[in-house]
Amino acid sequence: MLLGLVGTVVPMIPGAVLIFAGAVLHRLTLGPEQSVGWGTLVGLLVLVFLSYGVELLGGTVGARYFGATRWGMIGGILGGIIGLFFSLPGLILGPLLGVLLGELVGGQKLLPAAKSTWGTIIGTAAGAVVKLVLASAMIGWFALALMAR
Repeated sequence: MLLGLVGTVVPMIPGAVLIFAGAVLHRLTLGPEQSVGWGTLVGLLVLVFLSYGVELLGGTVGARYFGATRWGMIGGILGGIIGLFFSLPGLILGPLLGVLLGELVGGQKLLPAAKSTWGTIIGTAAGAVVKLVLASAMIGWFALALMAR
């Protein structure tokens, strides 16, 4: 679970999934009598999906808040997908370049396009903070459910 907490802010480590896997492994190892219940596991799984939703939408929402057009948002999503194939630099630069190029293709001038790109940076950073909070909530929920046993 600690590795999962680190993985929420370090790219290429599936943080929320590792936290969830730790909870499932705990249940499988100790059995239902000494571990958390199904309700806790389902709740943690919901938080896993929420965490990935935040990750996917953070940069896009930030770009939109800073004035990105439809072209910029499409570019950011495509840049994020393409960036997946280029390891850590691609994960960071893909959405940024995608928003910038999308805005420029959509007819925006450089300054408004750069402003939208800045929004992507802010949105991605805010998304990382929210993911860290969700991961901490997952670990806290697990610990509280375990103590309640």
